[in-house]
Order: sequence, then C-alpha cells, then structure tokens
Amino acid sequence: MKAIVAREPGPPEVLELREVDTPSPGPNEVLIKVAAAGVNRADLLQRQGHYRPLRGVSPLIGLEVSGTIAAAGADVTNWAVEDTCVALLAGGGYAEYAVAPAGQVVPPPLGVELVAAAAVIEVAATVYSNVEMIGLADGDTFLVHGGAGGIGSFAIQYAKSVGAIVIATAGSDEKLDYCRSIGADHAISYRGDWPAAVREVAGDGVHMILDNMGAEYLTDHVQLLAVDGSLVIIGRQGGRSGTLDLATLMGKRGLITSNSLRARTVEEKVAICRGLVQHVWPLIADDTIKQPPLTVFPLADAAAAHARLESGDNIGKIILSVAR
Repeated sequence: MKAIVAREPGPPEVLELREVDTPSPGPNEVLIKVAAAGVNRADLLQRQGHYRPLRGVSPLIGLEVSGTIAAAGADVTNWAVEDTCVALLAGGGYAEYAVAPAGQVVPPPLGVELVAAAAVIEVAATVYSNVEMIGLADGDTFLVHGGAGGIGSFAIQYAKSVGAIVIATAGSDEKLDYCRSIGADHAISYRGDWPAAVREVAGDGVHMILDNMGAEYLTDHVQLLAVDGSLVIIGRQGGRSGTLDLATLMGKRGLITSNSLRARTVEEKVAICRGLVQHVWPLIADDTIKQPPLTVFPLADAAAAHARLESGDNIGKIILSVAR
C-alpha cells in the first residue's frame, strides 16, 4: 500500500509517499480501507521527532481516519466488509489502509459525508472526554484558545450545548468572526492583552480552561480560574516547563490536570467512542454542532498539509484524501 513516511525528524519536507506493507488486523481489530485521514497538531510533533510511537503501534503518522471495513479479525462480530466507519487511532492513519481495535471504530455521524467524517472523531473524543471529566455545567464559564481550529471550533460548540458561557481566543479578525458565528459568547484576540480581556468578561473567573498552550500561559491561566475551577492541559504549544504559583492555586481550590488521548488504554478509548456515538453524534446530526470548514489535500501532499497547519492561517480542519 501507499503511505506517508517521515524519512527523518524535521520540517514538512521530510514527509514522503512510499510503498509499505499493508497491515493485518489482529483477532479484535479491523482493517480499514482509508477514504481520508485527519491532520492534527500531534502529527506535527511526531514528524518533528517529539512523539515516539507507542509500543506495538504503527510508526506511521495519523490519529483518525474515515473509510470502509476491508477485513475483520476472527473475534470481531459487529463489523462487516464494506461498512462505512470512522476510527480513533494511536498511529497509522496516513495510509491507504489502517488497523484499529474494533471498539475504537464507529459509524460516521448521520449526514456527514465519508471524506469529511475524517475530521470528526479525534477532536470530538478530545473535547468530549475532558469536558465530561470536569463536569462542565449550565452557566459555567469555559475558555479555549485557537477557537477557529479543529479542537477549538468543536469545543466552542460542545461547551455551548451544555449551556456554558464560552470565551474563545484567535489571532485574526476573520477567525474571531468565525468563533462568534459558531456560538462563542466572547471572542478575544490573543495578540493583545488577552488575560485582561478574559478577566473583564469572566465575572468571578473561568470554571474550565481547555489549554493547548501549556507553559507559556500557565501563570495567566491559574490567575483566571474561578474558585473550584479546572485547568485541563491537552497540549504544549507554548512549552513544557513553567512556574506554578501554588498560593494562588490553593486560594482558588483549583484543579490542574492533563490528558493525552493518544496514550489512553484501548479500554478507555472504547468507552470514549461509545460515549461519542451516544451523546455527541446526535448533536452533529441535528446541526447543534456544525462541521468546520475543511481544507483537503491529496495524501501525496501531506507535506503541504503540515505546512498549512503550521502556518496558523487555516480555519477549521485539514484532512488528507486518499484517492485511488
């Protein structure tokens, strides 16, 4: 099969289309004929050499795909060849075929075209699992950065669906307008004094911050928390080491936690996927959560797709279409 391989850690140009062996599914796995693969920030880190593939997982990049079942393992009873699906992966998505545990494979949301469905499951799983863990509730204040991106655009809409007051940051007027168009109550430029702007609209503070920045924003985030508020770190675009003001955190009875969806166990991911089908897919089907704008590249142009995501210019989600 054809797949994207990083010949070495480095810039987007290290990504090459090569012939590699087609994987075979284990007893509890399925082989998926990939229609499209989502492009995510974690993919950039893996290409740069900052993410080592987990033991026993494909070294190929790619955390989510859409497609059809090509083969099922001996113990798989709920999937048949040619069934359409989306899958949450720990790796291996940038290819014509990918293997996934059967429980991490679910039907696409109703009304979402198969190629477009490649943009759904990773962001949905990330946002849903963390919002549910914290228990974001009606009337709570929620902050997310990069509101015009894949995670941010989904987070705005999911938080609104539970009744939260949503604050989103973005880097341009076009992106700020997009955040407002999908439900953000307050859209703030992160190019100015965004902490002051958040304080002005957040009242007694922010109940949940979904943080993809990490160290760079740590001090500001702790100061912005409401009493009993939660800071959930899901990325480190702003660095991995910061200074934590324990006195401020303790005074707010604040919670700081971090999660990596990729490193969760199969059992945990299966439970999350089950929750998506039950609680999130209906919100997509009835247009409560709208699909973001999609920028589609052919699989062979994965380097250009990575460069586009790194540029910061994209609104919505980038996907790789696997043409045959």
